[in-house]
Amino acid sequence: MNIIPVTKDLSLKRTIDQGTADQRQAVSEILQSVRSNGDEAVRQYTKQFDHVDLQDTLVTEAELEAAYASVTEDMLAIIREAIENIQDFHQRQVQQTWMTTKEDGTILGQKVTTLDAAGVYVPGGRAAYPSSILMNVIPAQVAGVKRIVMTSPPQQDGKLSDIVLVTAHELGVEEIHKIGGAQAIGALAYGTETMKPVDKIVGPGNIFVALAKQLVFGTVDIDMIAGPSEVAVLADETGNPSYIAADMLSQAEHDPMSSAVLVTDDRTLAEAVSREVTEQLQTLPKKEIAEASINDFGAIYLAESFEEAIDAINELAAEHLEIHAAHPWDVLPKIRHAGAIFLGEYSSEPVGDYFAGPNHVLPTNGTARFSSPLNVEDFTKKSSIISYSKQALEANGKKIAAFARLEDLEAHARAVEKRLEADNG
Repeated sequence: MNIIPVTKDLSLKRTIDQGTADQRQAVSEILQSVRSNGDEAVRQYTKQFDHVDLQDTLVTEAELEAAYASVTEDMLAIIREAIENIQDFHQRQVQQTWMTTKEDGTILGQKVTTLDAAGVYVPGGRAAYPSSILMNVIPAQVAGVKRIVMTSPPQQDGKLSDIVLVTAHELGVEEIHKIGGAQAIGALAYGTETMKPVDKIVGPGNIFVALAKQLVFGTVDIDMIAGPSEVAVLADETGNPSYIAADMLSQAEHDPMSSAVLVTDDRTLAEAVSREVTEQLQTLPKKEIAEASINDFGAIYLAESFEEAIDAINELAAEHLEIHAAHPWDVLPKIRHAGAIFLGEYSSEPVGDYFAGPNHVLPTNGTARFSSPLNVEDFTKKSSIISYSKQALEANGKKIAAFARLEDLEAHARAVEKRLEADNG
């Protein structure tokens, strides 16, 4: 890897793929067809794109039970422990309805209400991602969402991956449909004869899924439009080159467009990490993917000071940030922009992906400047509560009416003054 000086033009940020005009048109047509033709359109597109002819897309209880035969007890125990860890973390995010009463008798507050239904999209294709199920379903369940619908593209045999089914079953997800692509997003947003619509859609997918989520936003809420995965490592001279290289490659193997960046003020470490990345690449099963990622979107930035390195990290606003430093907790207060922050050499990014507890659905492409990981609050909505007292209106009514007239809204002003006149007899 090339070692280059820190500049104002850092290369972690990439343009989020907005798709081609043909892709956008195709997705728009699919959504419109699903909205108009329901299940028939879903079956048609499933046959066309997934090459599976399904008359009933709903996963059966028999399919769920059969899936357990291929999952070892050891793996099942790991999944169950991960569920406990993730549930425990998200329980701490729960917000309560609150009220406050003023001396004049006015009551103000905020009512927290759980969404009625959420849709979780789980990618299929070449790999199964049970961790995606955990991270998207658990915060919805902790929030109290009563109906959770999961969709995932079917395999060639018309079924879903055993590990996907087992993970969903362990969480108690009862409504699982063998549907993928834009047609799944359309079914979740608009509903069909066999699927009621949801209020929010979460979960990653390919460009067609991402475009579909963009187009249905407003009919339903969505989590985010996520880009390829990314990690930035901030390290001083105490960093372990082998660990840092391994963590950079753990992101690089996701996707040729994934990004892995090291920012350090120590040239010796930079050179050692560069050598380690080259060496460790040779034995990776996904060498071709990881190598493309490192070559196109990887970088080692050399700062003149550790403070300059921290500034560069804040500019990058990475999805995952690892801090390999002698005193990582002293660095933490200086970090303003990152999706998830991993402190110390034992906090490898995959710890957060699967097991620690915090959510791994994170803002990408610099959006950590203004957004947060998926959390329990994402599955709730808030209503303001206002109970104004007679005493408060008498004290403030004229000021409210004046403000309304400032905006040339006479009816607003009169609505308040009617009450003042009535009270004055």
